[in-house]
Amino acid sequence: MAEQTQTEGRARNDDAPVEKKPAAAKSIRLRIALVAAVLGIGGFFWWLHGRNFEDTDDAQVDGNISAVSARVPGTVTAVHAQDNQLVKTGDLLVELDTADLEVAAAQARAAVAQAEAGFAAENPNVAITQTSNRASLTSAQDEIDNARADLSAAQRDLEQAEAQNKFAQAQRERAEQLMQAKTISPADYDQRVAQADVAKAAVEAARQRVAQRRARLATAESRFTETQVNAPRQLVAREAGVQVRRANLELARAQLRQAELSLSYAKIVAPAAGVLGKKAVNVGDRVQPGQQLFALTQTGELWVTANFRETQIEKMRPGQRAELHVDALDRDYTGAVESFAGATGSRFSLLPPENAAGNYVKVVQRIPVRLRLDPGQPEAERLRPGMSVEPRVRVR
Repeated sequence: MAEQTQTEGRARNDDAPVEKKPAAAKSIRLRIALVAAVLGIGGFFWWLHGRNFEDTDDAQVDGNISAVSARVPGTVTAVHAQDNQLVKTGDLLVELDTADLEVAAAQARAAVAQAEAGFAAENPNVAITQTSNRASLTSAQDEIDNARADLSAAQRDLEQAEAQNKFAQAQRERAEQLMQAKTISPADYDQRVAQADVAKAAVEAARQRVAQRRARLATAESRFTETQVNAPRQLVAREAGVQVRRANLELARAQLRQAELSLSYAKIVAPAAGVLGKKAVNVGDRVQPGQQLFALTQTGELWVTANFRETQIEKMRPGQRAELHVDALDRDYTGAVESFAGATGSRFSLLPPENAAGNYVKVVQRIPVRLRLDPGQPEAERLRPGMSVEPRVRVR
């Protein structure tokens, strides 16, 4: 009996684990199902969340980089800046020798003084010419009036002389008749003949005076007409001379202004605030206009250029908010979509693709998108153009 009891006990102990195995397997399967469900639900919600955003790792901080160059030729006498130096607008960077520029400015000032003197000498001539023309016209008119008066007087004298001559000739004829009738003495006859001859000569003299006065009137009228015609021409000529003097004066002043500007350009200053780089100038160098001396990165206004795939910008619009992760600083910044490029990046390349060549392969293109950074963010002054950025734009 004891052996039988022990045998039954061992049998029960052997059967116990067999009953527990299905329960453990069922528990494991349930856990796997739960994990899969959680992952599926999480993936679904991640997909719902992710479809509201578009991101890319092909982006970088961008900004304006100006070339600081010389505007006048000269020899460098001092350099006041170095690479990586922070500068403000108007900070002195380089000085050039001003000796030649000062000589040019002095010459320009002398030219201005000369032009001012010439203009001052020529300007009163217009008023003088106007006064002279008025006086000439008045004098010519007076001469005409006098000539007309003299002509009228000569014509009256002629009429009087003709009347006297007519009377004297009649007296002569009467005297001849009386002389034939011997009722007058020879002396009276001779006196009347002489009076008739004198009267006839007076008529001829009066006629000559009338002709002279008429010629004088014609001369006066001709002179008046000539003065009337020439006076405006003389005035125009004087005014033209004044305009030439004024133009010369303005030219001299402009040349003086240019000389003064060139003299001021001998001090090369920072055109904007930023960080200097690519220093290419030293004391003693001879520089020419347009020669680059520094590269100035304007850190005051930066943005992000993100090259999204063309399939990503379907729902992207200006003004949409963006999160910008800067790798170099390991910081997130905020911003917004500002604008889209006018063409794909490949079109702006040195050798744009030519799809008509026959070996066309369709490639997803990228569109440069400009993202504006919100102002006043921490450590924004540490941003530099070229830093890698991972932007994410909320499109829904």
